[in-house]
Amino acid sequence: MSALPPVLLLGVDTPIGLSVMRELGAKGVAVHAIGRTETALGSASKYCTSFFVRPKGRTLADWLPGHILSTGAKALMAISEGDLLDLAAMPETIEGCRILTPRMAQLTLALDKRETLALAETVGISVPKSWQPLLGEDRDAAKANLTFPLIAKWADPPAVIPLLDAQAIAFEKAERIDRAEQLEALLTRYQPIGVWPLIQSFCPGEGLGQMLCMADGKAILRFQHRRLHEWPPEGGVSTLCEAIDPALYTDQMAKSEALLAAMNWEGPAMVEYRHDPASGQFVLMEVNGRFWGSLPLARHAGAHFAWAHYAQALGLPFEAQPIRSGMKARFLIPETRRLLRILKTGEAEGRLAALASWVGAGLDPKLCHYVYDAKDPAPFWLDLRSGSSKLFKRKYRSLKPHP
Repeated sequence: MSALPPVLLLGVDTPIGLSVMRELGAKGVAVHAIGRTETALGSASKYCTSFFVRPKGRTLADWLPGHILSTGAKALMAISEGDLLDLAAMPETIEGCRILTPRMAQLTLALDKRETLALAETVGISVPKSWQPLLGEDRDAAKANLTFPLIAKWADPPAVIPLLDAQAIAFEKAERIDRAEQLEALLTRYQPIGVWPLIQSFCPGEGLGQMLCMADGKAILRFQHRRLHEWPPEGGVSTLCEAIDPALYTDQMAKSEALLAAMNWEGPAMVEYRHDPASGQFVLMEVNGRFWGSLPLARHAGAHFAWAHYAQALGLPFEAQPIRSGMKARFLIPETRRLLRILKTGEAEGRLAALASWVGAGLDPKLCHYVYDAKDPAPFWLDLRSGSSKLFKRKYRSLKPHP
């Protein structure tokens, strides 16, 4: 039996939680996993010491202390923003278990994009031109200063989602606006809740993330990657990304570290930029104050953020390993959906380029995967079965005659 303190991992339904489990499990940490369904990805991993389906209709505070006692966990990590918010309102230690998630002041600052952008400017980071529509304001002057295209995104998503749900308005993480009519339609759409997204100038370039694990105001681990593909193609989840040489963009990395230090951040976070290679400009998009979607790439490239955070918090020795730059990670199912979308709707030249990219990535010896891992293959087959079952059910419902 391992002498390392066991961990309770809340949220093993996604590749992010699975990656945290694999990283800690490979180091010899017993990982007690919690998922929302029996088919949660992490439940099939060989690194899963025990698996628990969280009770429906009960708050985290109702059942978590008892589960901590039953597992003997000495540290807890979580994945989703909703769980992080709930944990931030609870004590830092529960039944002898350290809660290794952000505290409320830091988490609230990271979730509020307006506050994050304002703080970033104080440490010399460029931010996009932004306009926050307000109830009752004269908007003509603000509109006159806007240059299309624009991007609309919510400054504080967790705060606005209940308002949207109450009015049956769909939550959109980000929307591109190319014309004045689109902007007017967006402003009208959100009139019933009296709150509007942050309107920002579009920044050209590629998505670049700088990831750091902070401890006492200093980074004990650094990593950076560029987004190559996203799903949907217009912008969304990273489906193909590449590790960048740590020797690049060191000045910007220092600014990212200064920003997290100014936020009094402890643990892992990703500072997301749009980077324009032509001009060399970096423009801040947001601070992702939790484990991020492309975490499997960092793990395969040698940047072990879950282990760094765990070791530092529990007083264990940690030493950063050399980064394997040039590694790529693919989220296979969304990346394939991206390919199919382009094959269906794209121009002939774009279709050929997308197909060549998809095939070429699969032949790249430096390619790893978000879910598939030869040392731990069972979660991949579980994911494939679950995805196939959902697809079959959707097809069946669409073909079933209606009375």
